[in-house]
Amino acid sequence: MVDRDSKNQLNVLLPYAMIATKKWLSTEGVNRHSLDNALKSKKLEALVVGVYARTGIPVPWEGMICSLQRMSVTPVHVGGLTALELLGFGHYLSSSKERTIHLYSEAKLPAWLAKLKQRGTFRWHGTKTLWEAKLLVKEKVVKEYQWQEDLPPLMISSPEKACLEMLMDVPKTVSFEHADQLMQGLTSLSPRKLEVLLNACRHVKVKRLFFWFADRQGYNWLKKLDYQNFDLGKGKRVVAKGGKLDKKYQITVPEYLHG
Repeated sequence: MVDRDSKNQLNVLLPYAMIATKKWLSTEGVNRHSLDNALKSKKLEALVVGVYARTGIPVPWEGMICSLQRMSVTPVHVGGLTALELLGFGHYLSSSKERTIHLYSEAKLPAWLAKLKQRGTFRWHGTKTLWEAKLLVKEKVVKEYQWQEDLPPLMISSPEKACLEMLMDVPKTVSFEHADQLMQGLTSLSPRKLEVLLNACRHVKVKRLFFWFADRQGYNWLKKLDYQNFDLGKGKRVVAKGGKLDKKYQITVPEYLHG
């Protein structure tokens, strides 16, 4: 690694509104002496043990996750309900002061992330039962979201990917009604991206729910996707307890939404 002035080095590695861990800074060439000097001079402050930010500069959740994405070996993406909101479907989402940021990755989130003070909570979703991690970095199913000028973008799910991620939580934390409202707004999904995602998807319930909700809306893009071309598994699946069986997709759904 090329030697750089320690002050400029920290300016580059730890810009305003972002964070960095001691371990990551060390791998990037910041020695212990330089870090100690930055802390003593109050250029940096420790938010929690081993996690640093510029002194007195608030770090929003976007900066925390953007930093995590930069430091993580395993891809971590903002997805599901949070990605849909960022992509312009927020008017379908319930408002709450204590917001939840939905994060998707094969690896679990570092313990220090939950200790950081911020409005809301981070919710981790394991993706091993949904699709392979390599899918996340190809086929343009992940998008750049520029949350602040002159800082790295957030990596978030495309609307097609976010939709399927959201369906994983039906009906446990996302109601059928909420999912139906969200699907009403997804009028311009890409059949090509959906084909890639549905072929890679390992989650039978998600695929069946996707086609069931899409059928309800009757979108033009659905005409380019034949559900019989995808592995939807075999047998009946109880999704809505006490619901009515949809014979086409072999899942139980709320009776008032059936038909």
